[in-house]
Amino acid sequence: MLSFATGVRVFVAVEPADMRGSFDALAGAARRLGLEPRDGHFYLFFNRAHRLCKMVWFDGSGWCLYCKRLVRGSFELPPVKDGDTQVVIDAATLTALLQGIELAARRPRWYRREAI
Repeated sequence: MLSFATGVRVFVAVEPADMRGSFDALAGAARRLGLEPRDGHFYLFFNRAHRLCKMVWFDGSGWCLYCKRLVRGSFELPPVKDGDTQVVIDAATLTALLQGIELAARRPRWYRREAI
């Protein structure tokens, strides 16, 4: 389980990110949003299908990367205003976001119903 220091903010990118990258690519994506990823805050990115998320942060001594891929269902993102490129959430909302999933929203492309 992740623990969060007081005052740490979590930035959620609204647009899907290229999940092939790792530390440097995600830090660069945060910089393109006008943020500084070495400030100790958390930066959360999702793929297009909202089944994979990666979170990057700098803890003062090095880069940290959290990655979660769902087997079924999708992550339910927080509400976003039109035109926003990012949303700021608190640690409690982040924990709920990473644990709670929306199962009925969509089926994966490879889903095939088997005959019984």
